[in-house]
Amino acid sequence: MTDKDSSTQGKMIEAVDEKISAIRTQSLDFSFNELADMYADGELIIKPDFQRMFRWSEGAQARFIESLLLELPIPPIFLIERDDRIYELIDGLQRFSSYLHFRGQLKMDGEKLPPLVLSDCDIVKELNGHTYKDLPRALEIKLKRSYVRAEILRKESDPRLRYYMFKRLNTGGERLTEQEVRNATIRLLSNRFNAFIVDLSEDENFKECIDSVNENAILRKFDQELVLRFFALRNWGEEYKHDVADFLTEYMEAVSDDADPTPFDYEREREAFRKTFLVIKRISDILDYGSKIFGSYDPRKNQVRGQFSVFHFEGIAIGLQRVIDEVDPDNADQMNALAEVVRTGKADPVFLRATGGGKNDRVPYRARVGYFSDRFAGALG
Repeated sequence: MTDKDSSTQGKMIEAVDEKISAIRTQSLDFSFNELADMYADGELIIKPDFQRMFRWSEGAQARFIESLLLELPIPPIFLIERDDRIYELIDGLQRFSSYLHFRGQLKMDGEKLPPLVLSDCDIVKELNGHTYKDLPRALEIKLKRSYVRAEILRKESDPRLRYYMFKRLNTGGERLTEQEVRNATIRLLSNRFNAFIVDLSEDENFKECIDSVNENAILRKFDQELVLRFFALRNWGEEYKHDVADFLTEYMEAVSDDADPTPFDYEREREAFRKTFLVIKRISDILDYGSKIFGSYDPRKNQVRGQFSVFHFEGIAIGLQRVIDEVDPDNADQMNALAEVVRTGKADPVFLRATGGGKNDRVPYRARVGYFSDRFAGALG
């Protein structure tokens, strides 16, 4: 081994040791009854955004209760210790919420849910149809005394390592969307940018423009991902190369990392967002597109489809950024000129070649945004 190789390896070892020294962990075994008491007393917190991700079916919840009664092994849960010694649950939501639901202690939006009635238990079918209060005393005690290993990240740990810990623990019963993971984890760095995105996702013009997005996608935070996509591409478009999910996460991390944040002028960016979607809404009204402003084009029927297209969203919304400061939404001549660009552009084969399957990387992205950017600029003279 050369001296250079030895030096490189030494630095690698030092880097790993340095990160290890920044992590303080503890492993404890808790009974579910202890955890439930801590939850009731406010000593164990499940963030509201986390609770909305509680998606196990009632059958899956019941089978988890069945597993506890049968003393089957279950994975550990992961907690973060705050400065005030309160724990926050960061992995194990489905399991712990199922237990609370069965006990009648699970709160959603401040209200307790009705106790879970067991169903779909496939090992001990005699459990089906029963609630916690129906259990024989012996099974009630067994359930209360069921233990789970808790891995605790202590308050002394580096906050950024807490963030990466959660990011790598996305292992629930139903995989979360990329945006749900971002929303849940980014608060471990800073919640300001995330809250900003959530707020703008409720902008009325924006909501009307993306009204063709299906309800299930909205429930899984796709509207918020579109807001993030807008800012990431508006400000970091040149950095976008291939994997859009990683790109969006990296941008959100960069803006949210208090230790070394990427500059972000919240008031200026808010105004740009709201003006952009006011202009697009008015273009849509001129063209009588309704919720189809971001719909794809059907050349066979010579009409815009109702199905939302993220490629049309990027082309129009990001293409407008070149001229957005010059646009007056109350100037009828300007708005008619921009509307004509959209009308012809959505059917133009030059633009359409940059959309569709396999076009979610840098080259077609630049082509579709460049198409509208150039033509919007030309329309305003």
